Amino acid sequence: MACGFRRSIASQLSRVLDLPPENLIKSISAVPISRKEEVADFQLSVDSLLENNNDHSRPDIQIQAMRLAEKLKCDTVVSEISTGQGTVNFKINRELLTKTVLQQVIEDGSKYGLKSELFSGLPKKRIVVEFSSPNVAKKFHVGHLRSTIIGNFIANLKEALGHQVTRINYLGDWGMQFGLLGTGFQLFGYEEKLQSSPLQHLFEVYVQVNKEAADDKNVAKSAHEFFQRLELGDMQALALWQKFRDLSIDEYMRIYQRLGVHFDEYSGESFYREKSQEVLKLLDSKGLLQKTLKGTAVVDLSGNGDPSSVCTVMRSDGTSLYATRDLAAAIDRMEKYNFDKMIYVTDKGQKKHFQQVFQILQIMGYDWAERCQHVPFGVVQGMKTRRGDVTFLEDVLNEIRLRMLQNMASIKTTKELENPEETAEQVGLAALIIQDFRGFLLSDYQFSWDRVFQSRGDTGVFLQYTHARLHSLEETFGCGYLNDFNTACLQEPQSVSILQHLLRFDEVLYRSSQDLQPRHIVSYLLTLSHLAAVAHRTLHVRNSPPEVAGARLHLFRAVRSVLANGMKLLGITPLHLTSRRQLMSQQSPIDTSECFSPKGKCLNSLKLFQNILLKEN
Repeated sequence: MACGFRRSIASQLSRVLDLPPENLIKSISAVPISRKEEVADFQLSVDSLLENNNDHSRPDIQIQAMRLAEKLKCDTVVSEISTGQGTVNFKINRELLTKTVLQQVIEDGSKYGLKSELFSGLPKKRIVVEFSSPNVAKKFHVGHLRSTIIGNFIANLKEALGHQVTRINYLGDWGMQFGLLGTGFQLFGYEEKLQSSPLQHLFEVYVQVNKEAADDKNVAKSAHEFFQRLELGDMQALALWQKFRDLSIDEYMRIYQRLGVHFDEYSGESFYREKSQEVLKLLDSKGLLQKTLKGTAVVDLSGNGDPSSVCTVMRSDGTSLYATRDLAAAIDRMEKYNFDKMIYVTDKGQKKHFQQVFQILQIMGYDWAERCQHVPFGVVQGMKTRRGDVTFLEDVLNEIRLRMLQNMASIKTTKELENPEETAEQVGLAALIIQDFRGFLLSDYQFSWDRVFQSRGDTGVFLQYTHARLHSLEETFGCGYLNDFNTACLQEPQSVSILQHLLRFDEVLYRSSQDLQPRHIVSYLLTLSHLAAVAHRTLHVRNSPPEVAGARLHLFRAVRSVLANGMKLLGITPLHLTSRRQLMSQQSPIDTSECFSPKGKCLNSLKLFQNILLKEN
């Protein structure tokens, strides 16, 4: 996309280079903005055109760039052509840039950047995303937060690109832990506590029975026998298990609603307890199943008996394992969805597990195993509530909401918000998500409550307040300006920087679609917010001539629209703040100098929040 400018440049280059325009599109990129100097809008990397040449025979890249630039001409789209370090740079006609970008943002709405030529020709696919996957009968641990928000982001992005996405929550609802839990509940459980606080009570029972099993072999034996009864379909054992499962899902759905996450299918390991036996028979029929001296069954992945390359798929008592059930689930999903891609979002500790599962599928003859992908992520360290070390997600969400409410309560005007608790939760979630998504997903990171809510720097709080500020601006002045505007009124450096940055949105989306990393979008949105802060401080709307005010409002509307689009992809609900004061009275213009530094950094988010509730400048 980039509003068609990239294609126009590619068309001229194709005539000079005698190459199809489609071969050049991805070599032409929007130039990142610079605070030091005015930059061109697009650049062609000459190096990318010569990448197939042998390094020793390549001509000098800079000379090639200069020769190519001499053959190109300015036209109604390109107003200036220059060269950089191995690049040919293109500056777009400023009034055309302004009009085209802003019109495109408004016309495309939530699809802005997604209709880009970068995505043209890409087939629409059937994609399955498995994520979150908490363990039934256990409170939603904070360790599952990353899988939930990362999987939600991936599913959001794939859906936005037009793919048919199925979101699966593959619950940990089977396994030996249910033998322990079943036995534990029979020994220590209370029906009243189970109904009033199901997951808390089951957590307490599980902790107690684990201690007992460690000291008493009879308890461990009972747990083993209970799980065997489950595997054999004992009705009494299954009824108790089903109760645990139903109560757990009810609790989880409440958490997902707070997170803004939904699923198309609640599946689980239990769905495949019978089909896993079919997988074992199939492995045996193909000569892939080997019995060990201990009575377990394994698959040799090395082909030469290497003991370090075997995957255990059956216990000595004939019961299934996690790997067996994953194999059955993958085969079932291919039959059910005929997917083009299946993505598993789990922590990096399961990397070897998925490598083995995918490899077993391959040697079983399922060529579609190459369509399966594991997206691993690192561990969050230090996420503890003030009450202690047990980090249940609901406790973290409650603490986020409480801290934000305390911060907001210190500001008089926030008491007039229509729904302060909802606002506090959405701001807190944005803070949590942005801190998580700023780095590489594979990296471990140290969680910091202070960093989440800091009023300085690049945070989710800053994104939310920027969106709320821009929305308040629209609410104050109305939307009549959207019909038309004068492009000559948006030629200040602050306006041009925003327009240039808006050009890059499709490239950022494309990069994230390739590596499934949200950090590209996070970085883009934070930069956009800083640019908006500077523009808001210098490009006044109130008391400006109507033509100028209308053009600036159009610019700010475009920024808010793209900011909202990006936030929604990340799983953040953009804030639209309304207070009774805003609805009932006129206030004096905002002094934004107290809220932003000259570089656009948010110095005091709470003061900014207070000012949002007053009339905009």
